[in-house]
Amino acid sequence: MKKVAILQSNYIPWKGYFDIINLVDEFILYDDMQYTRRDWRNRNQIKTVDGVKWLTIPVDTKGKFFQKINETKVSDHKWAEAHWKAICLNYAKAPYFKTYEPLFEELYRKAGEMEYLSHINHLFLTEICKLLGIDTKITWSSDYTLADGKTERLAELVKSAGGSYYLSGPAAKDYIVDEVFENAGIELEYMDYSGYPEYPQLHGEFTPNVSVLDLLFMTGPNAPKYMKSFH
Repeated sequence: MKKVAILQSNYIPWKGYFDIINLVDEFILYDDMQYTRRDWRNRNQIKTVDGVKWLTIPVDTKGKFFQKINETKVSDHKWAEAHWKAICLNYAKAPYFKTYEPLFEELYRKAGEMEYLSHINHLFLTEICKLLGIDTKITWSSDYTLADGKTERLAELVKSAGGSYYLSGPAAKDYIVDEVFENAGIELEYMDYSGYPEYPQLHGEFTPNVSVLDLLFMTGPNAPKYMKSFH
């Protein structure tokens, strides 16, 4: 049974996103969907002395109400330097920051030269997967022919990828029509994000849903112990 998941790309997402990737055989980036503002596509959170802080990639959306994620361009390339400075400032004392500092410094240098948001997200996703030991095949929805209809499109993508099992994010319960998967002979399951164990963090009380960078800098090679898909 080939397992497939389909999600829009996020900027340095939280650990749950990487669990979904690790639980399937092929992970499809759904980036020919409409870009949504004030979402996770171009921003995420880190912990700081002053509480949770958003790191946001500035993108060009003026007058582009229907642009796709993979059409969305960076509007100011100074973002990468600013984000890296914020990460250094707030994680310099993390136990494994020095371990990963050269890698992420180089990633931010590369990302700062990129024009498209999708490519930036893909860069971080693939490199972080390597760090976590995740070897799932990552593809793009644009590699496949898309059907009409929200649920029909997802089911057709799974079939086109040769899949017979679809792992969905829990938020999709609001719009997925289960019968479409049933009729296509695809087993449908929703990811359960509950019950994650706490791990040591800097800067006050535990905050569960921050970027995976927090987990990596704090626990290093032990990061998989605090994730669900490695057990």
